[in-house]
Amino acid sequence: MPGRTEHNRFAIEPAALVRIYLSVSVSIIALAAFLGAAGAWTGSVFFETAHPYVFFVGFGNLAILILNRYLVSAIYPDIVIDTGKQMRYIYGVLLSVGLVVLSLYMDWPLLKALVSFFLLVIVLFSAKEILTTLSLGEIWQEVSVRYYIFDVLFLIVANLGLFTLGLKEAFPENGIIPFFVTQSSYFLGSSFPLSISVMGFLYTYAWRRASGKELIRKLFSIWSYVFVGGVLVFLVAILMGHYLGMMLVSHTLMLGVLVLLVAFAFYLYRFFSREFSHPALAFLLSGLAMLFAASAYGILNIYFFRWFGAVPPLEWDRMWIYHSHTHAALLGWITFSFSGMIYIVVPAIVTTNSLDLLRSEEALSRILDNKTLGKAFRQLAVLLAAATSVLVAFFFNNHLVLTVAGIVYGAAVYYSRVNLGKAFRRS
Repeated sequence: MPGRTEHNRFAIEPAALVRIYLSVSVSIIALAAFLGAAGAWTGSVFFETAHPYVFFVGFGNLAILILNRYLVSAIYPDIVIDTGKQMRYIYGVLLSVGLVVLSLYMDWPLLKALVSFFLLVIVLFSAKEILTTLSLGEIWQEVSVRYYIFDVLFLIVANLGLFTLGLKEAFPENGIIPFFVTQSSYFLGSSFPLSISVMGFLYTYAWRRASGKELIRKLFSIWSYVFVGGVLVFLVAILMGHYLGMMLVSHTLMLGVLVLLVAFAFYLYRFFSREFSHPALAFLLSGLAMLFAASAYGILNIYFFRWFGAVPPLEWDRMWIYHSHTHAALLGWITFSFSGMIYIVVPAIVTTNSLDLLRSEEALSRILDNKTLGKAFRQLAVLLAAATSVLVAFFFNNHLVLTVAGIVYGAAVYYSRVNLGKAFRRS
């Protein structure tokens, strides 16, 4: 991995870069939560609209461009980490977040389209680097890389969707852009690459190290087809408004998630008994539990579904189902899981200033001290309480609870930076 070079003024040490990524990513999630809380308290359409854009444009792109790249490179060292380029990615995504928020505030949809085109180009270049370095055989040989490649491709589609959405909003009379290009379809499409990335991580740093490796590899290989294929079919079924198709796919995916949840709980029981209580794995288990809840809400959402692109997509008295589904997925499944990933990836890179630990069997070792690990578990407890409060508040339509829970949740997510920062200073 390159360090500082004379020809690239953005190049820094890997440990410094991953710490910057940590700070930026948790800050973006916290900002999204605070904007959501402000929207619940004030009823402001701008705040309510802006907070998912901040989450997906900021955290969604950085997770794939930075963290996902580390995970691929940890398996295939030929995928070189150019820290200077990654710093430019971070600056580019931060600029994009600011411009998208400005476009929403000023109602400039063309600016949104330009920003999304900029992000699309960045992700295309990142995908090109991987696809021109690795052969199709190498990608398919490693189950984890299969997941990590698909999430990059899905992110390309998501940014393309945002680009067309901006054009559609700028030229509403133009009938070229399909009816299904909406904010909801963009948010839905942006959640898929993050979900796929987490599935790859679960295999790489958990089950691949368990007993019965060959059987587990085959099962996760099959699940890659079921999950990725199911997501694609589900998206098409939603766009077509095919009720039976949506129900069949959603029930199949929920059954798969339930099997994954139970199996991972059993894995954690054995790991904690033999090794030690690793908070990252507890975060991932909590994320899977939230994914199961999101799947259940999603099935209810389909049951009362009106038609794609409807505003609101459900009757007003049932919109709590829609909001619970999206927030169980974003606040729960995605954020919990990536918080767990951060507690593995960031300490491993900072400790050695390289990817050596991530490539070894020691990635799940006791890298952090007991004080930091204990605080991480307490952080998880607060996050669980806040996320659950958000879901309950939607059911009771309680804006005060939504506001308080959103603020607490944002602060708890940001605490990952505080907790790990103190651990790094002690080491």
